[in-house]
Amino acid sequence: MVVSNTRFTAAELATQLKIGTVSAVEAVQCHLDRIDDVDGDLHAFLHVSAEEALATAREVDKDRAAGVDLPPLAGVPIAVKDLICTKGIPTTAASRILEGWIPPYDASIVRNIKAARMPILGKTNLDEFAMGSSTEHSAFGDTHNPWDLDRIPGGSGGGSAVAVASYEAPLAIGTDTGGSIRGPAAFTGTVGVKPTYGSVSRYGCIAMASSLDQAGPVARNVLDTALLHEVLAGYDPRDSTSINEPVPAYADAAVHGATQDLKGVKVGVVLEMVGNGFQPGVLARFYESLTKLQNMGAEVVNLSCPSFPFAFDAYYLIMPAEVSSNLARYDGMRYGLRVEPTDGRPVTAESVTMATRGQGFGEEVKRRIILGTYALSAGYYDAFYGSAQQVRTLIQRDFAAAFDQVDVLVSPTTPTTAFKLGEKLDDVLAMYLGDVATIPANLAGVPALSMPNGIDAGLPTGFQIIAPAKEDARLYRVGAALEAALEHQWGGPLLDQAPELTVAE
Repeated sequence: MVVSNTRFTAAELATQLKIGTVSAVEAVQCHLDRIDDVDGDLHAFLHVSAEEALATAREVDKDRAAGVDLPPLAGVPIAVKDLICTKGIPTTAASRILEGWIPPYDASIVRNIKAARMPILGKTNLDEFAMGSSTEHSAFGDTHNPWDLDRIPGGSGGGSAVAVASYEAPLAIGTDTGGSIRGPAAFTGTVGVKPTYGSVSRYGCIAMASSLDQAGPVARNVLDTALLHEVLAGYDPRDSTSINEPVPAYADAAVHGATQDLKGVKVGVVLEMVGNGFQPGVLARFYESLTKLQNMGAEVVNLSCPSFPFAFDAYYLIMPAEVSSNLARYDGMRYGLRVEPTDGRPVTAESVTMATRGQGFGEEVKRRIILGTYALSAGYYDAFYGSAQQVRTLIQRDFAAAFDQVDVLVSPTTPTTAFKLGEKLDDVLAMYLGDVATIPANLAGVPALSMPNGIDAGLPTGFQIIAPAKEDARLYRVGAALEAALEHQWGGPLLDQAPELTVAE
């Protein structure tokens, strides 16, 4: 029997499936075997849906043998962040308060995946309710970076990034509220995209901060990310913020970019996003990448976005305020965990809610609920939440002014490479500051991509590309061009340079 190689890209695997050198069942089984071998050390998955994935694969093989015209990625397996509802498969948001919950419906993007005939391997780990930058705040244990098992993979979507980086899955879905796709991509040497707000449906994605959340693709190269983005995107009447426009040909943009022709493209460097606090090696790789873009014909322009230094402060008022509102539904009476008081208090709605939320939520979730409730409280709303929304408007204006001058903006994705597990758990501000370069795109609703652009002290660094709203295709053109130039320099993908994981006995 031919066993497909888990190191195929999604595009390569799709080709192998189409010509019949690999079956969908074989493709799924080899990834399930890989999960069995290494996930004990990585903990990328919270749930593995082997039976469901194999059943989908068998149906794909049956239809392919019968000559049925199948979607391009049919049979290519995928992992899904455990913040996204999957009918019949547990969805916990990595929280005790939803432990064991099995949704009665699929999120719209899961429906898209199933329509594309892609087997779902399982649900990936995250910071509880997507609140964190390291995947150390999961109620079910930390996820480990395959480059160094003692280091964080980023968050909140560390599980999805690690599943892809460690060859447990060729593709994954994450969600990004302030960098939760892009940060893990930078720390693990993968590619992750936060699409334009509203271009990918949020229906069925468990809400953290509704005006900031956006689901998006994770893959090992730019083309695969574009292919998955085309599957996920599209208008959804169930989502009131959904954009009713056709899905652009993102994969075509990536193919064009791989020709390394960037003549006429203007690339803007935001001076406020490359300053103090950035690791020297991260900045060195960033400026090396800029040189490569120039060598391919791009014009590099330095520009200022004066409101960007205030993005961090605005985000950490707007996001907790929306968290406080969205998580009010977890009261122990409608679904999920229910805890009744044991201290003699009568069983009332208030006492059940207090006991349930006290035991069901972790410390980071509680911290953000408290901060958000305070920001929304009488007497403080205008001073905090209202002012933060005004800053958000200034950031949107800065983006608009910048995009009048350039086609895309670029920066390092994160100020540092992956830090040690536990290193910043007691320094909340330092942990939050890891998202300083990714937050502005969420506040403005514009698309952004992170891709690997080098190594510093044995760990991958990330390069961020930001485009105007609804111009996500620009990310793929510029990203694919830089990727091609870097792979020529490295002699192959960056992940080829990662240390090989020891197979668990």
